[in-house]
Amino acid sequence: MQILYINNDGSGYADYINIAENTNIDQFFAIKMQGQHEEDFLIRVNRQPVARDYILREGDRISITPRKIEGALC
Repeated sequence: MQILYINNDGSGYADYINIAENTNIDQFFAIKMQGQHEEDFLIRVNRQPVARDYILREGDRISITPRKIEGALC
């Protein structure tokens, strides 16, 4: 199944990628953002926040954006 993945962490690229059927957001994050914590990112599908158990569908657009950019003041 193909989805559009928008990585806003540093390189900011967007690309179509293939993932397994019935992959949820929690699983996708674990694969793509190894060693990172979900609470440090805003995760959206089709421009909307979603629950971690949301099952991805063909053609979904996923963006993962850090909540705080390194060096920014609190």
